Amino acid sequence: MSRIVIIGGGPGGYEAALVAAQLDADVTLVEADGPGGACVLTDCVPSKTFIASSEVMTGYRHNDRFGIRSGGVEATVDAVAVNQRVKKLALAQSGDIQDKLVKVGVDVVRGRARLGEDSLGHTHQVLITPEGSDAYALDAATVLIATGATPRVLASAKPDGERILDWRQVYDLTELPSHLIVIGSGVTGAEFASAYLAMGVKVTLVSSRERVMPHEDADAAMAIERVFRERGMTILSKSRADSVVNTGDGVLVTLADGRTVTGSHALMAVGAVPNTASLGLREYGVDVADGGYITVDRVSRTNVPGIYAAGDCTGVLPLASVAAMQGRIAVWHAMGEAVAPLRLRTVSANVFTDPELATVGVSQNDVDAGRMPARQVMLPLTGNARAKMSDLRDGFVKLFCRPATGQIVGGVVVAPKASELILPITMAIENNLTVDQLAHTITIYPSLSGSIAEAARQLMQHERQ
Repeated sequence: MSRIVIIGGGPGGYEAALVAAQLDADVTLVEADGPGGACVLTDCVPSKTFIASSEVMTGYRHNDRFGIRSGGVEATVDAVAVNQRVKKLALAQSGDIQDKLVKVGVDVVRGRARLGEDSLGHTHQVLITPEGSDAYALDAATVLIATGATPRVLASAKPDGERILDWRQVYDLTELPSHLIVIGSGVTGAEFASAYLAMGVKVTLVSSRERVMPHEDADAAMAIERVFRERGMTILSKSRADSVVNTGDGVLVTLADGRTVTGSHALMAVGAVPNTASLGLREYGVDVADGGYITVDRVSRTNVPGIYAAGDCTGVLPLASVAAMQGRIAVWHAMGEAVAPLRLRTVSANVFTDPELATVGVSQNDVDAGRMPARQVMLPLTGNARAKMSDLRDGFVKLFCRPATGQIVGGVVVAPKASELILPITMAIENNLTVDQLAHTITIYPSLSGSIAEAARQLMQHERQ
């Protein structure tokens, strides 16, 4: 029986473990925090649960326009109750993952691991240190490293868990901030800024770029920024934070141009760094790129035969879905199964702001830069009947197709639950469908998804002009 040791129990690790057990491998999974790793316990699952509470507030605040009166009673947010629910659901999800792993025979070790002494032969030594027990060594034919990443810390703005927070510490607050300053306008910063704004918190978003979410579709990011501003968020564009200081009863943020901003709390959302420093990688000969990311190919192999890596520690694409697929691909490849290399062109991604922003395939930047010739159409949701019924005034569907064949190669959706609406576009790209085929698909009326078929019909019409 082939032995596989997996270091890290996030999506890249536990999904790989499930596949390996299915293939009758002897699987040991080592995780310091618990099954699901940071993704489930402190990052993705908690943040989306928190955002779910903010969505309830958004709906409550805008009931009047549907003819529903609240009787003058204003809804309030119980921060303790919200955060307790966040933590409870995260632990429950971790428990479910633990049960799945144990059921299929995976040996789950709570602790840490690193590569041991390099030795001749076809096995790799892994040193495992269980929590509260002595270290021991295991020899494995395959080692998968899936240790994830952790919030980046700036020397001049170190989180203290009280006033200066990283995104893993917000769930310990016993009351909502009166004025939250979010440092960083990438995906994480935008999501938390959106959620706290919906909960009635005064929010200032410090963005070093000209617009929020600079790496997302420009039309989509600007649409969401417009919503942020209309709802009262202060956005400081082209502003870089030099330092953040806890003043005792608040925070003082000093910007690079000398301006200062004061608030009750600051949330640091300035990226993440891979958890690779203490794994013995370089000593073992594993290639590690600048920034600490493990270099892998499209089947998750490192340069050392038998050593694989998956997830945020590789820097390929920081999405739980990608981490999980990298992990599965690693195991399939290591076990000699037929496997298709990772295809990032068919990976959909979502930003859980309000409204959401979902993308897949070719981007506007690819088209504008000439990397991918494409025709496109952008269809505002304001003309969609279902959107009118729900009083949705912001959002659109954008579709890209090849000029000659009409093959769908990309899409963008800005709408509530865009994470669900992007699926038909993703499936179209995955299966090489054309705008003609999508246009001939009957959609429910009224539905937001009808705008996707309508966008395809408009591209089909353009094709014949």
